[in-house]
Amino acid sequence: MKDIYTLARSPKILDDARIYQILFLSFFLCLGIGTRDWTLRPDLIAVVIVSCLLVQWCLSALVEYAKKKNDHICLTNNTQLSIENIFNPKVISSLQSALITALGLCLLLRGNNYTTMAIASCLAIASKFLFRFHNKHFFNPANFGIISALILTNDAWVSPGQWGTNWWYLLLFAGMGGIVLKKVGRWDTSVAFLLSYASLEAMRNFWLGWGWEVWQHQFMSGSLLLFALFMLTDPRSIPNATISRLIWAVSIAVVTFILQDYFYLSTAIFWALFVISPLTILFDRAWSAPRFTWKRMLVVRD
Repeated sequence: MKDIYTLARSPKILDDARIYQILFLSFFLCLGIGTRDWTLRPDLIAVVIVSCLLVQWCLSALVEYAKKKNDHICLTNNTQLSIENIFNPKVISSLQSALITALGLCLLLRGNNYTTMAIASCLAIASKFLFRFHNKHFFNPANFGIISALILTNDAWVSPGQWGTNWWYLLLFAGMGGIVLKKVGRWDTSVAFLLSYASLEAMRNFWLGWGWEVWQHQFMSGSLLLFALFMLTDPRSIPNATISRLIWAVSIAVVTFILQDYFYLSTAIFWALFVISPLTILFDRAWSAPRFTWKRMLVVRD
């Protein structure tokens, strides 16, 4: 008899939405470098990916070790315990989420120094372990990393207009984002945010007497769609209940509108998400609902 690592009948590997996110975000990164003439340095991309994976691996292993200690699981060989924690299937599976965070940072954050990108990457992953309530983190990791780099360094910036306004980019983002949202069941969050934000901007344009081409230009942004479809809908950090997600998304749209149009902040969407994220705790207390969990590969003994 021996242990065989195989896929259980359910879930299958393609049932895990993280696989689609990794594939799509990797495609977007290659697309941006190849078609938009991004000046992304390969060494900085490597720093982001390696930093995210290493921090995730180390902290996840420490968490598993702490759980075993709390459960009074004692082994005479401490080295054996450490090895089991490091190669625990949960620890290995968590690297997928870390890679998604790394790709998000590569797509959105810009910097010239290793230190800047390492700070953003390490704090992005660490936020999942430091800011938790009832064993749930409430900051989106990539968003936390971006805001941290903007606050702590003078080298970081975000370029909301880096995708231009080509319509075929928007179709790609909408199509691939729709696949991920169908997998995680959080399409309502993106729709609520986009409709609320679009309505607010439409009313402002009408009040100022501007033509609809101005409004259309505002929503021909690939970065806005990437934010709405991939960052705003992180199922592990946003509210659990449908009604709370709708209120949460509308609140982010309102804050984004105020920061963008009255404080002229080009990174308004990221600051709005950062400010509203802690309210997830209140929404989950007000409206109870099952917590989202990723589908994972299982270990089957033969």
